[in-house]
Amino acid sequence: MILNKRIVVVLPAYNAELTLEQTHREIPFDIVDDVVLVDDASSDRTVEVAHKLGIKHVIRHEQNKGYGGNQKTCYNKALSLGADIVIMLHPDYQYTPALIPSMAYIIAKNVYPVVLGSRILGKGALKGGMPLYKYVSNRFLTFSENLLTGQKLSEYHTGYRAYSREVLETIPFELCSDDFVFDNQILSQIIYAGFEIAEITCPTKYFKEASSINFKRSATYGLGVLKTSFSHLFNSMGLVHSPLYQMRKKAQNS
Repeated sequence: MILNKRIVVVLPAYNAELTLEQTHREIPFDIVDDVVLVDDASSDRTVEVAHKLGIKHVIRHEQNKGYGGNQKTCYNKALSLGADIVIMLHPDYQYTPALIPSMAYIIAKNVYPVVLGSRILGKGALKGGMPLYKYVSNRFLTFSENLLTGQKLSEYHTGYRAYSREVLETIPFELCSDDFVFDNQILSQIIYAGFEIAEITCPTKYFKEASSINFKRSATYGLGVLKTSFSHLFNSMGLVHSPLYQMRKKAQNS
């Protein structure tokens, strides 16, 4: 715990057998209270490795529910465990667990309710091996999203995120997509609800065992991002009323 805040790290896993142990080893258990691993019908030994590592909360989807569907299970389980702060860390070791304390303290001290580990702040993305086409796409999409949502984030596409309990209880994240665009939709909901978002510089690693989506899936994701951004704008203007933006409760700082 930090300042009596219960911290739960969630690991949305898919074929993470080769990297899970290294990721788990570097989690700072002096402050982390629980770890939840949700396996999305992997074809490898991810679940077996998780049990071997002593992870108490292991959930396996018998059928693949997608990256967004995996996160939904992660967050619901974390909330059921009494989490005050939920940190999503990919078990493919693309993001360093060393930033967990920094992200958790920002939320525990009520500085910001959401913290993103940004690969774009500094020079971490290209230095860490991000393909150039993904870097250019990231910058273009982020520029478009900032323009349409009125924000100034450096990146919307990081998979390293920390949320306060209030945030996850306010936004209807269950209505988001089960696919990769979930990451974008949940940030859109957070911004729409009036929550402030902090970013910290995060190094990243691209290597053979790290998860990544191909060009075709990336293009589909990019179109989904633009659709989400325009939907955010139209809902903000009152032109449409999507259930995605019907908050369960009003954010205190909205």
